Amino acid sequence: MTHFKYHKISKSKKIRFICNIYKNSPFIVFLHGFMSDLEGKKPNAFLKFAKQNKLSFLALEYSGHGKSSGMFVDGNITKWSNETSALIKKFVKNNNFTIVGSSMGAWLALKQFQSFKNQINGFLGIGSAPEFLENLMWKKFTKKMKSETIKKGILQLKHGNYEYPITLQLIKDGRKNKVLNKKINSKINVTMVHGQKDEVVPVSYSRKVLKIFQNAKKKLAIVKDGDHSLSSQKWLKIIIKELKLII
Repeated sequence: MTHFKYHKISKSKKIRFICNIYKNSPFIVFLHGFMSDLEGKKPNAFLKFAKQNKLSFLALEYSGHGKSSGMFVDGNITKWSNETSALIKKFVKNNNFTIVGSSMGAWLALKQFQSFKNQINGFLGIGSAPEFLENLMWKKFTKKMKSETIKKGILQLKHGNYEYPITLQLIKDGRKNKVLNKKINSKINVTMVHGQKDEVVPVSYSRKVLKIFQNAKKKLAIVKDGDHSLSSQKWLKIIIKELKLII
């Protein structure tokens, strides 16, 4: 059973997280995706792997996600990135860590290089979606959808069986958090795992992430017939295998 904890960011904000520490051990830091949480198969697979290999592990639910406090509509990339940084500073401290980002989590992972570049010893992206708010949402909105978002400040975006409340402030904040125009000079292992049949984020986004790294040992692993979530057991085995190679 996963043991969740809460960390008080402010008087009114509590972040739910998982933290399992082995003394003098490097960390795995897992960052989940947009409107996701830590109840899924991926975080549990990474936690299990970390325990089996006596590696420390940290994962959090950003505000407005899972059982962390706050409303999703009040959140944005800046806030979620700052929350991530706060928990890394609190629990990882000065230890080295491998950062794993799923979908939007890869965007937030790239943001962490601004503060922790010298501590990050590996980066694994899964269906990486940096800057997706502008390129995969806003630019694909119809004139009517854009007009409604501007007028009401929010759009209920339907995608399959899900409905996403997309706020104008979220879109605008995303524009302030560009990461694909900044080179990262680091000699770490960087691996992007992407589903061949990802219906949400094109594989070109993983290629874009790899392009910004200079002097890194880079790899693109395309999962045959894989979807965006890559949550089935056979796909998780592939992801864990790639993680082993970069730690």
